[in-house]
Amino acid sequence: MKKNHIKAYYLSAVFFACIMTASCGIYSFTGASYGAAKTVSIDYFQNIAPIVIPTLSNTFTEALREKFVKQTPLNLVTRDADLSFEGEIRDYSVNSIAVTAEEIASKNRLTIKIHVKFTNKLDEKWSFDRDFSAYDDFDSTQSLNSVQDNLIKTIIEKLIEDIFNASVANW
Repeated sequence: MKKNHIKAYYLSAVFFACIMTASCGIYSFTGASYGAAKTVSIDYFQNIAPIVIPTLSNTFTEALREKFVKQTPLNLVTRDADLSFEGEIRDYSVNSIAVTAEEIASKNRLTIKIHVKFTNKLDEKWSFDRDFSAYDDFDSTQSLNSVQDNLIKTIIEKLIEDIFNASVANW
């Protein structure tokens, strides 16, 4: 009976330590590290790509904001944030990636490139100014219009994850 009490005590202590560590901002269960940051600002990402999809800027910007609101304790503000993001959509392109023996494209690739300037006011060494690119492939028998919405959703998820990891997960 005494062993069960000791085991319960240790389990309680480990659980309490995990909760305290996560609530203090030292570690989060998403793997993100925010240090002393309390706020984040995410500017509108304008689409300057040669091919402009009218909803892409808003879709991307809102998805990035949603990621930080849902998966961090940071407060979203419009300016003077501890962590800030700005940038633009620089490329939206479709290319053939697989060609059959008859020299006909069998697969196409949609690629989206985002330029991001991330500023960490509390620790400048974590700031960056760089491009992120992601893609998804689709069968050439499908028209881009029929698969575009799903492709964009998948690509944005990849881009958001990469940006999140680069900025607060320190990967």
